[in-house]
Amino acid sequence: MKRLLDILVAGIAIVLLSPAMIVVMMLINKKLGSPIFFQQVRPGLGGKPFKMVKFRTMLDAVDSQGNPLPDEVRLTDFGKFLRSTSLDE
Repeated sequence: MKRLLDILVAGIAIVLLSPAMIVVMMLINKKLGSPIFFQQVRPGLGGKPFKMVKFRTMLDAVDSQGNPLPDEVRLTDFGKFLRSTSLDE
């Protein structure tokens, strides 16, 4: 019964929040370009890996040797807003 309720609430939340997510996706595409999502494999329950997907908040800028620039340089103002409001997650 609990699982059914969890799925029902999650489905309703996705439907209600999808317009806001679409707006965020369009703004990320306009301000940061593609890809819109950041993906990373992380350890999950019992150490089992899972793929975490978040909205992208940083540029893919690199230095002359091809190393990524520091996070504070790559983080955009829009990305800071997304992180401060937890809209990136």
